Amino acid sequence: MANRANTNNGKLRQASAQKRASSKPAAKSNSQVVKRSAEGLHKRNKHKGQYDFDKLVVALPELSQYVTKNPRGDKTISFDNPKAVTLLNQALLKAHYGIENWQIPEGFLCPPIPGRADYIHRIADLVSRDLELKVDQSVRALDIGVGANCIYPIIGATEYDWSCVGSDVDPISIKAAQWIADNNARLKDKIELRLQGNANQIFKGIIGDDEVFTVTTCNPPFHKSLADAQQGTQRKQKNLNINRSKRGVKLAIGAKGLNFGGQKAELWCPGGEEAFVLNMANESQGLASNVVWFSTLISKKENIRPLRKRLEKIGAVDIVIQEMAQGQKKSRFVAWSFHDKLARCELAKKVAVFS
Repeated sequence: MANRANTNNGKLRQASAQKRASSKPAAKSNSQVVKRSAEGLHKRNKHKGQYDFDKLVVALPELSQYVTKNPRGDKTISFDNPKAVTLLNQALLKAHYGIENWQIPEGFLCPPIPGRADYIHRIADLVSRDLELKVDQSVRALDIGVGANCIYPIIGATEYDWSCVGSDVDPISIKAAQWIADNNARLKDKIELRLQGNANQIFKGIIGDDEVFTVTTCNPPFHKSLADAQQGTQRKQKNLNINRSKRGVKLAIGAKGLNFGGQKAELWCPGGEEAFVLNMANESQGLASNVVWFSTLISKKENIRPLRKRLEKIGAVDIVIQEMAQGQKKSRFVAWSFHDKLARCELAKKVAVFS
């Protein structure tokens, strides 16, 4: 009797478990995930190969006093000298993009332009291929966290004639970016800056109810705290000095900080990159009818999986994971849409109204 009772109880428990399992919705996502790899800079990237310092010095003579030669005899600059890197960026923007006036407040992020340009070129490929557009046809882009340097709108506007909106939580960054937009003929009427008044919001408060954007871009804060950001800076300085020492280059004496620079919102936020991009995904769901393609850079490869899982959970139809490479440096961005291809093309047609 006892054995029969145990057997019956076991069958009841098994049946109950099967019933509970069958009542749960399937955890399978219908999202299409596409992974693309890339070796080297994009074919349209103007910074393939070594910098042409002769051309850059012609564009900006002030750069000449910072140009030196490495042990191989190639012209270069000291990349741990913030002034030299700022001048290099000014020269690059003037020589290659027609930007006559570019400056950022002291201590703000001074971005490496080649890698930034690659993001825009590959986003341009994604959008034009998917929507069957020419790369410079009726694209309206929103850059989240535009920063004082305004680099993504600059490249989008000058390379592809995009209409760009840049947002940031920092009033100083918005003021500096606005100065750049107002003081360059090539950017006239192509860039609009908007201040995000709520640091807990990303798209909300920036995208109007009836606005439509072709694509959004973002270089999210990398670190989770100020202390974490400072430790990262110290590691980069140490690695840079080790590499310089191996090449037989004399180390800079008394160098303060790095060429990278960066203020709070540019470098860190509570929870770091993972928390930021997951919040971005959550907000994007409620603005699916306003954006054809959302996208963000991902610095830490391990943050791709949680973002992809979240996007699948909230109903993203298509997810693109695009890897990029610049020398030994690897990076990637993730792009997603809540619409199928036909619906994306229809939504993209509304962009012209705002451009």
